[in-house]
Amino acid sequence: MARTTTTNLRVRYSETDQMGTFYNSRVLEWFEVGRTEWLRETAMPYTEMEKRGVMLPLVESHVEYLGRAVYDDELTLAVTAEMSGKARMRYDINITHAKTQSPVARGYTIHAIINPAGKPIRPPQWFLDAITI
Repeated sequence: MARTTTTNLRVRYSETDQMGTFYNSRVLEWFEVGRTEWLRETAMPYTEMEKRGVMLPLVESHVEYLGRAVYDDELTLAVTAEMSGKARMRYDINITHAKTQSPVARGYTIHAIINPAGKPIRPPQWFLDAITI
């Protein structure tokens, strides 16, 4: 069953463009923040997973840009994750303004589950136990 977490962040000045809104590539960085916090809250920190020999490289991403966000806006990232096949994780991310809940962006990323040698693996039982409800 999928698990959802939320994380807040503020748009930093360095993330804005000449038009005063966030630069489009920043959304993928925000997705990474959401994934990292999802792992920390529901399973274990990503650094611990790597120590145990499980890595999650990005293999696919999709972003829809739905609204503006400017410097110092507080955003909420709602992240839902679940297994996607035998050796992949899918993270669905929805970014909204924290106060108004008006949409900013949404999308997903898909990550292979690999070992340190870069070979796809089925997730170990401890991993499955950690990510499922």
